[in-house]
Amino acid sequence: MLRSALGRWALLFGFWLLLAGPWDGASWREALPDLAVGLLAGSLATWVSLRLLPPTPERIRYGALLRLASQFLGKSIVAGFDIARRAFDPRLPLRPGYLDYPVRIPPSPDRAAFGALTSLTPGTLAVGSDEKDHLVYHCLDLDQPNAASLASDEALLLRIRFADSAQ
Repeated sequence: MLRSALGRWALLFGFWLLLAGPWDGASWREALPDLAVGLLAGSLATWVSLRLLPPTPERIRYGALLRLASQFLGKSIVAGFDIARRAFDPRLPLRPGYLDYPVRIPPSPDRAAFGALTSLTPGTLAVGSDEKDHLVYHCLDLDQPNAASLASDEALLLRIRFADSAQ
């Protein structure tokens, strides 16, 4: 709990420093009242953060997070060019429709994050759940391997947060 609190406080206080910039043209003596406000704001924000989202025993796997980020960036670039190519093609080779994806992540903030992350890739948009509790996606082209791409993203996301509990 202490480690999580210190980490969150450092991030929140650092963010406050970036936003407030108490040292802009001021001496340290002049910046001390602003720094005191930042220390208080960081502490209060940390307390609220710990109350709203308590730490869990799960650990984040930073290697898996880096793989997910690089895969997401690569997919976004490729999908963006593909969407642009299709938009400027006079034949507009699209087959839009809905895809029911049987997600393995249980209903939770992690599942919402998965839906949001996969919606950032051009060509797919999570639009809700169906009666079987599958995530429903609107896809611009159902001929593309959308389900395989979603499964790959889900596997990486599961490795990031749930790796310790799966072992």
